Formats: sequence, structure tokens, C-alpha cells
Amino acid sequence: MAFQLPELPYAKDALAPHISAETLEFHWGKHHRAYVNKTNEFVGAKPDLQGASLVEVVRAAKQGGENKLFNNSAQLWNHSFFWQCLSPEGQQPSGRLANLISDAFGGTEQLLQKLGDEAVNHFSNGWAWLVLDRDQLEITSLHDADTPLVHDGMVPLFTLDVWEHAYYIDYRNERPRFVTSVLSNIVNWDFVAQNLDGNGADRADQEGETARQPETTT
Repeated sequence: MAFQLPELPYAKDALAPHISAETLEFHWGKHHRAYVNKTNEFVGAKPDLQGASLVEVVRAAKQGGENKLFNNSAQLWNHSFFWQCLSPEGQQPSGRLANLISDAFGGTEQLLQKLGDEAVNHFSNGWAWLVLDRDQLEITSLHDADTPLVHDGMVPLFTLDVWEHAYYIDYRNERPRFVTSVLSNIVNWDFVAQNLDGNGADRADQEGETARQPETTT
């Protein structure tokens, strides 16, 4: 099966008023879908990637300097991960995650302030990330389609999309208001904590399409 647009883990209106159903209609239904379609188109022209998983495609494209394939496949993965980072139900970090946050930042409020600053001050398009490097939490941002999948020492825990299409319908050019609204209300901390196992990359992965074998007759 070719790569698919993954279903949202909630109804399209579930994140309102922080992210509207209209935004998700465009962001998920059109932008994300376009990355799926383009990735399938590029992979279809590369026999050596038949059967490769999405994560394998992203890494192979980066290593091989295939910029168009990388940009689309990485955005397919980034968005698939991003939707899971959000939840309509308010939560708070607990357990090991809360302890790591306290050790690295002094508390959740301080973490959110630093993550928000990273997201707001990131120039142009990209993503703000909370990652795990060994047993240390770190905050960073990556430009355009770049992704932790291709960087050593970046185990993905949480991301926030700061491309303008992520917020323009609801917030126009007010990225700071979008960042504050999302980080204060709809972070899926359970998903963030789950990713401490180091398997966050797999949670947005997909199996690739394997070429059909010709039928044999007897």
C-alpha cells in the first residue's frame, strides 16, 4: 500500500478554539495530503525505495541529497507526528517526564516559556521541538521540512508547527498568540511521555508499498 494520509486522532473541531476545524480542513486535509501524494509520486519513480518505510525514505532521501523527496516525505512524517502531540483534553506532565522537565528547566512553566520563545523567534518556516538527548531534555527548532529523524541525539518527544499555514486562518500573522494558545491548552503530555521510550519515530512511521510480484501459472 502506498503511503496514506493518517486519520486525525480526534474530531476536526475538537481542538477549537485553539485550532479551528477550518484550519484542520486546510492544514491536514490539503497541505498534509499534498505531502502524501508527492511522496508517493517521488517514491514510485525510485525502484530502490520500493517497500521502504516512511522513516527509511526520509533518511535515504537526506543521505542521497534528494531534496524534493526529502522535503515531502519529512513533512509527511513531521505532520503525522504533530497531530499526535495535540489533545483536546488538558493534561499535565507526570512521572519520569515531570522529573526530567524539573531537572532540565526547573518546571513545566519554565519549559513552556522556553519552548514558546523558540517557536516565536524561529525565523520563517519550520518546527519547534522538544527532544531527548540521552537522558537530557533539550529544546531546539528546525527550518522548513527538517526533522529529528536525520539528526543524531534528537529523539522526538513533541513538536509545534510554526509554518504560517498552521495558524494564519485563526490568528492571521500573530504567531505568538497561536503558540501560547496551543502550549497552554492542548499539549498531549501523555504522548510526550510515551516517546521517552525512544520509539517516537515509529509512532508516525508507515510501511511502504511493495511491488507486486507477477502471478505464476501452473
